Amino acid sequence: MTKPILKKLSISDINPGACFGPDGWISDPKGTELVSFNPATGEPIAKVVQAGDEAYERVLSEAVSAFKSWRMVPAPKRGDVVRDLAGAIRELKEPLGDLVSLEMGKIQAEGHGEVQEMIDVCDFAVGLSRQLYGLTLASERPGHRMMEQWHPLGVAGVITAFNFPVAVWSWNSAIAAVCGDPVVWKPAGPTPLCAVAVQHIANRVIADHGLSGIFNLVIGPGNSIGNRMLNDSRLPLISFTGSTSIGRHVSAAVARRFGRTILELGGNNAIIVTEEADLDLATRAILFGAIGTAGQRCTSTRRVIIHRSIAKELAQRLVQAYAQIKIGNPLDPGILMGPLISADAVEDMFKAIEQASADGGEVICGARRPPNLGKQFVEPAIIRMHAQTDIVKRETFAPILYLLEYERFEDALTLHNDVPQGLSSAIFTGSLQKAEEFLSPRGSDCGIANVNIGTSGAEIGGAFGGEKETGGGRESGSDAWKAYMRRQTNTINWSKDLPLAQGIHFG
Repeated sequence: MTKPILKKLSISDINPGACFGPDGWISDPKGTELVSFNPATGEPIAKVVQAGDEAYERVLSEAVSAFKSWRMVPAPKRGDVVRDLAGAIRELKEPLGDLVSLEMGKIQAEGHGEVQEMIDVCDFAVGLSRQLYGLTLASERPGHRMMEQWHPLGVAGVITAFNFPVAVWSWNSAIAAVCGDPVVWKPAGPTPLCAVAVQHIANRVIADHGLSGIFNLVIGPGNSIGNRMLNDSRLPLISFTGSTSIGRHVSAAVARRFGRTILELGGNNAIIVTEEADLDLATRAILFGAIGTAGQRCTSTRRVIIHRSIAKELAQRLVQAYAQIKIGNPLDPGILMGPLISADAVEDMFKAIEQASADGGEVICGARRPPNLGKQFVEPAIIRMHAQTDIVKRETFAPILYLLEYERFEDALTLHNDVPQGLSSAIFTGSLQKAEEFLSPRGSDCGIANVNIGTSGAEIGGAFGGEKETGGGRESGSDAWKAYMRRQTNTINWSKDLPLAQGIHFG
């Protein structure tokens, strides 16, 4: 199936890893090869020649040059380009979604859903291109008018993770483009072909508009290309999606040069289930949150905090639901869970299970490797914990679900917030009072808080991001566009006098 997917997307087996403009694929003789592997089989799919220093410099120079003219294009006209990008992605939704499943390992429905998310974000950005609003402010001085306006910031550096190899690019690139910012994209090492495919699509669109350097791609190692981006003052904004540990390095490096960051880092997301909850609804939400993308989402459900009176029943429901999960090749029909991204991810999962057991946890489901499947397949695990130990507070990027019990609702909130991460959260309850308390300032401390809906699967219209060690950044909807622009306050004196603010008299 590999060849037909690549053919539909016009991808050859070997591509250079740097590109700018409609036809600007760069061949770098010093670039090393990166092999893309199918995580379901361990077989190589294709190879990409990565960018070296010279290729990186050409791409950055092209993007900086493009910014000088792109920033002066009216925002609604920039939106026209993004509208056509959405149309081009729509035409290739099926093969691009299949490629996501092939290279990353998420099931086909999720692969296609990720591409639909790209389309939705582009549509959102098109509308946004006519709503980049400022404020009119009241001046204390007679004959004066104050206002604020937003200008394009500059070239945005976007560094994405393997688990959403195309959607997160669109969150940043579609919004940045209508804001007047070109983008330089460094994708994750395990998923270069998804990036190459998206770049081919973007190239065709900007060629139709006679443009160059708006959407740019640089494939390369984090310790070379990634670090160059972090320390490059020509990139006033770095949007990074990845682990908290690397996020600390990103934050420090960019801050040293007074750059901006959008950080989407770790999550350790919990669902509180109260005694009034609809358990059918809760079970379904927990199942998708914990199993979706094989537990490799930053919004995956990792902890369920259950009222003691219903803990046994909910645990039984979850075990029964887990028994129905079909694990296998993500491109096969009926499969609900594919492989983990790497052998290291499998090792990390079983180390976490071992530690949780040593901490007194009881494995009540899964935690094995399914027979007759590849080395990167696992059975999702459910572990009943008697305390929220250090391993529970740590994010393990794998399908492990910890069950914790509580008696008083305030104890549930304490357990919920007693982790370093603060991305997504949810409560299942029939109590209006508890739902509102969960959403109050003393409730969930996460950037996303839901009632009677799970932690995963956020809509693009809301600002996406979290607090604490999740990084504090926001992408996608609401007013997240402001991160890609610079604010300017203007005061216009249309009088014949020159009064000073604060009533100051000079001279």
